[in-house]
Amino acid sequence: MTDTVHDFLPCGIEYGVMPFPQRHIVTFQLRVLSGIGTEPEDKLGLARLLLDTIDKGTQQRSGRELSDAFDAIGASHRSGVGRETTSFTCTVLPEHFERAVALQAEFLRTPTFPQDVFEVNVDLARQELLALEDDAHALADKLIGHEAFGPILGRHPLGENETLEKITRDDLIRQWESRFSTGRMILSVAGAVDPRKAAELFQTHFDGFGTPARDGRGSYPVQFSPGAKHFNKELEQQQIGVCWPGVDATHDEFPVQQVVLGILSGGMSARLFTEVREKQGLVYWVNAWHETPRGSGMIFLGASTTPDRCDQTYKTLLREVERLAEDIQPDELERAITGIVVNLETRGDSTRARCAELANDLFYFGRPLPEDEKIARVQAVTIDKIRRYLATYPRDQLCVVTLGPRALEGASTVERGDGTAITA
Repeated sequence: MTDTVHDFLPCGIEYGVMPFPQRHIVTFQLRVLSGIGTEPEDKLGLARLLLDTIDKGTQQRSGRELSDAFDAIGASHRSGVGRETTSFTCTVLPEHFERAVALQAEFLRTPTFPQDVFEVNVDLARQELLALEDDAHALADKLIGHEAFGPILGRHPLGENETLEKITRDDLIRQWESRFSTGRMILSVAGAVDPRKAAELFQTHFDGFGTPARDGRGSYPVQFSPGAKHFNKELEQQQIGVCWPGVDATHDEFPVQQVVLGILSGGMSARLFTEVREKQGLVYWVNAWHETPRGSGMIFLGASTTPDRCDQTYKTLLREVERLAEDIQPDELERAITGIVVNLETRGDSTRARCAELANDLFYFGRPLPEDEKIARVQAVTIDKIRRYLATYPRDQLCVVTLGPRALEGASTVERGDGTAITA
């Protein structure tokens, strides 16, 4: 592998190319710096509807013809919308790389947003919202996400029924016209491709698409809401979510945060699995993770338990975090670091994973980060650094969400008309 190339195209796209000449495959990802955070407040769900409709017809082809064109070259393509970006990923054989780029440019630049397809997608979004009510785990994620990040980044991609009703096809077109442009694009490419030729190819197919002026690279405001909320729902299992502020992906303490989460939830030997599930049998599922929008970070604990064990599970989750500073063992530290390093190194086995990692680097750091640099930062974490991190970022303000038939013990509960109950 040669060195990664990073630059800006004249059309405005920021790009990085990671050549792997020995691999007979190419993956490229385009991230548009526009996600659910750019939706109008009364049109929540717009970004997801735009994503679902943008490739269903172009000025040259119908949606079926476009899909057939991708299939004809064996291209695997996927897309997704997040808090800050909308991404489009394509994996293809090198001999079909140019054709895949041309097709990608076609539906991004010349979509027709057919009215009938738009209406179908609105109905599908409503059905997914309805199905979400029967998925306790996903519903709990939605509920705590809003409390963790606030009214902008805490939005759910599906929106809400009352906002979906207000969205029109013209709204999709306005959002596309105002948010989709080369100045808002990050491109990563990995595989058997020449960086210079890749750059020329994207410049050719995307030149003149909107403005080349760089935009959308700032962070969004986060509104963290400490406190406890209980959402009444007749369930056999009780969902518990806990979160508190952490650090963002570019912070010097981020590798320490990664290791802390590795100790808590980095496999079947991690503390939460062994202490909460195996030894005490309190939960069906337990996990710890972080989410890091640009410029901010949040630590999450999640568990699924029985209603009568809700209080004990909650206390045990917090106890396991707090006692890290007291009794962390060298073998736990080594195991967590090894797990993270192995994950970083084995990503190189997947061209698609390396492409996504490169896109993350450009999104967060504005440059490719060498793998050796990432590994060195993780390997430099010590027990003393973990203790300092835990002291610097105390869990003195928690957001707690419970979903199920029972609120946490000792909390006063006030019923609301929408079926939720706020717990003080």
